[in-house]
Formats: sequence, structure tokens, C-alpha cells
Amino acid sequence: MTPPRTSRTRKAFGRLSLPERNFVAEALRTETVGGVLLLLAAIAALLWANIPALHDSYQSVGHFHLGPGSLGLNLSVQHWAADGLLAIFFFVAGIELKRELVAGDLRDPKAAALPVVAALCGMAAPALVYTLTSLTGGGSLSGWAVPTATDIAFALAVLAVIGTSLPSALRAFLLTLAVVDDLFAILIIAVFFTDSIDFAALGGAAAGLAVFWLLLRKGVRGWYVYVPLAVVIWALMYNSGVHATIAGVAMGLMLRCHRREGEQHAPGERIEHLVRPLSAGLAVPLFALFSAGVTISHQALGDVFTRPETLGVVLGLVVGKTLGIFGGTWFTARFTRASLSEDLAWADVFAVATLAGIGFTVSLLIGELAFEGDATMTDEVKAAVLTGSLVAAALATVLLKIRNAKYRRLCEAEERDEDRDGIPDVYEEDEPEYHLRMAEIYERKATEHRRLAELKAAERRAPAEVPGGAGEDGDRPA
Repeated sequence: MTPPRTSRTRKAFGRLSLPERNFVAEALRTETVGGVLLLLAAIAALLWANIPALHDSYQSVGHFHLGPGSLGLNLSVQHWAADGLLAIFFFVAGIELKRELVAGDLRDPKAAALPVVAALCGMAAPALVYTLTSLTGGGSLSGWAVPTATDIAFALAVLAVIGTSLPSALRAFLLTLAVVDDLFAILIIAVFFTDSIDFAALGGAAAGLAVFWLLLRKGVRGWYVYVPLAVVIWALMYNSGVHATIAGVAMGLMLRCHRREGEQHAPGERIEHLVRPLSAGLAVPLFALFSAGVTISHQALGDVFTRPETLGVVLGLVVGKTLGIFGGTWFTARFTRASLSEDLAWADVFAVATLAGIGFTVSLLIGELAFEGDATMTDEVKAAVLTGSLVAAALATVLLKIRNAKYRRLCEAEERDEDRDGIPDVYEEDEPEYHLRMAEIYERKATEHRRLAELKAAERRAPAEVPGGAGEDGDRPA
């Protein structure tokens, strides 16, 4: 008789493979440092813009123009930060997305379903919350896309500050979620915030991308070839009317991220390792420095919660993101027979969903594009992004702190390496060689303990040392 077939239940937020865990750990270390710099840059921008003696200098520096006007690139410093430096950020995002598609979680449709659906719901829900709030209050619908984006660097900076030992599976989910989130944010920018297109410039950018792709396939190496070509592609994309950051994403997606025989690292991994510190440590903080400097006053803070557009942004980030990501994750796990890892609870997923409500870099960028030409509304929307992100960070901090002791134990278990071979024990528990090594270690320890036990027992059995001058009668003189 044939035994009944049993379907193995897939674990949602289960333990990562060792290579994936190492990659995520390295990526998160860089993003965490970048997130702290981003946080410092945002604070510096707010101080620079709100200290009366410095306010005028902030405005003058941000609006100072430079660049070749004949090429259509005589831009303000603020514009260079948003369109130029962020292209580096989106270049790294493109490489991350390509890697996820060919070597990460997104290569497996079943595993990809969870972060993809969670990201889509985490973008649709904030847009819906904003739309309903704005319609109810009679406000503008132009900012519907502002609360849709998650800022992974800022979220990780919050984790670094509060010291939460979030398990690697949840951190990987947050990272993958942000990658998918960035992809759809890029599509939103390309589709909804392109007013007019210069097809000659767009054709030139496409030709440049084709040359970029051909050089990669031919194995041509050397930064002196690719960097000038990338600048030309970026300039053509900017002049075409399509947001220039799309050029960065396109070039990132073209890099090969799978390893060939004999390669220790794929070209995409190697270039990402080189460029990520530039993106996280320079490009994004400088963008924040020239974008987060909004003037804060009692009236401005009051307007955040009274104007329908700004209230929609705050509620979209705090409520929409949390419910969208948590709901999308729950429904996906429910209908794909994926059970939650035994070490985690749905409260942990809810806390991470709340953390994803921190929207900064891309949200600020979309806010500038959505209300372009209306400086007052742009500043108010930026203030709403900062407020919503701050509220989401505070809520996530409280929720994660409640479970911090549990997370610390999970992280210690993930890092434990008793046989000291450089590989955490949890990844070797199914290998006979590991258990043989551990048996030898315990046998050596047991032998040492037996030796110590025999030594102590011998010391107890030995007669006490007789003081000099004492005889058999105790303390009487001999």
C-alpha cells in the first residue's frame, strides 16, 4: 500500500541559507552606517533651515546654480542632489533588484510571493489612505504616491539606535521588501511624473544603454570606460524629461549578478560592494541635507494634522504602510500554506510593518515632483513625511523593545559557533561531521572534568597537615 503523500509546509521568515545570510549581513551593515549618516544629515538640515542666523544661507546654497547651461544642466545644488546623486542610490537599487531576481529570494516564485505581495499591499494601502483622507477634506490628490515608499536606510538607522537584535530572517524580509518597494516607486516616478518627453534625447539615452550593455557582455573592464558613459546616459535621460534616476536603475539591472565558474564574486556584487558606501555614505545623506530642511513652526506642525494633503501623508505612512504590509503578509501566508517560523509571532511581523512606515528619501523626492511649482505645499508635505516617519519610528521602537529579549536570544543562537570552524552551528546540525567534532570537544571537556574531580577527591582524602611541635595527644607538648 502506497503511503499517503504529505506536503511539506514552507516556513515564512524561516532561517536564511548561509550565503544569503552573509550577504544580507554585509548589506545591512553598510545600510545601517548610511542610515545613521542619513539621520545626522536630516537633523543638520533641520537645524540649518530653522536657526534664524543660518536660514538664509541654507536657501542660498540650495538654490545656487552650477553646470553647463548649453547642455541643459545648469541646475541648482538641490536639483543636483535629487537628480544626480540619487541616480547613484537607484543604481545600487537596480543591482540589488537584479541580484534578488537571479540569486536571492525573488528567484523562487513561491518565496518571492511573500515580499512582493507585502510590498504591493504596502504601497496600495498608503495611496488609498491618502486618497480617502484628501477626498474627505477636499484636498489635492497629487500627493497620493508620497507615502508609498519605505526608506530602508532610515529604518535600519532606527534599529541601530534602539539596539534591537532583529533576527536575520526579519531583516532580510525588510531588505527585500524595500528592494521591491524601490522598483515600484521607480515605475511610479517614470509613469506618473513625466510631463513631456524629448524623444531625441530619450533615443540617445537608449543607445547609450545599449552600448553599456554591449560592453558588459564583451567583458570590457575599467571605470574610465563606464563612468563617462554613465554620465552621458544620465544627462541624456535628464534632458529627455524622464526622471534621471531611471538611468541609474537601468544600468544597475544590466550588471551580471550570478557567478561563473572560477569567480569568487559576480561583477554586480563586486561593483555594488564598491558603490554602496558612496551611495549610503555620501549621495543619500547629501540629498537629505538639501531636501529635509523645512521650516518648522507651531503653525506648520499644526497644519500637518489639519490640511488633508499632509494628514493623508502622515496617515498613509503610519496606518497605511503598517496595515498594508501586515495584511499582505498574513493573506499570502494564509493562502500559500506558509506557516510562521516557530521562533516568531505575528506581533513581530506587525512591528516590522510599522518600521516600514519610515519613508524618507524617495518620499521626499516624490513630494517634490508631485507639488512642483508650489513651494509652500512642497515644504508642508516634507514636514508631513518627517512627522509620519518619526511617529512610525516611535511606534516601531516600542513594539520591538517589547520583544527585544526574545530577539537577542535568537541572534545569539544564530551566531553560536561552539566547534569554532567559522560557521554558525545552526547551519551544521544536519551534518554528521559536526556532531563528531562536538563529540570530541565534549569528550575532551569530560576528560578534563574527570581529572579535576579525581584531583579534588585526592585532596579531600589526604590527611590534614600536622602543625610542628604537636604530638598524638593533640595540643599537649610532645
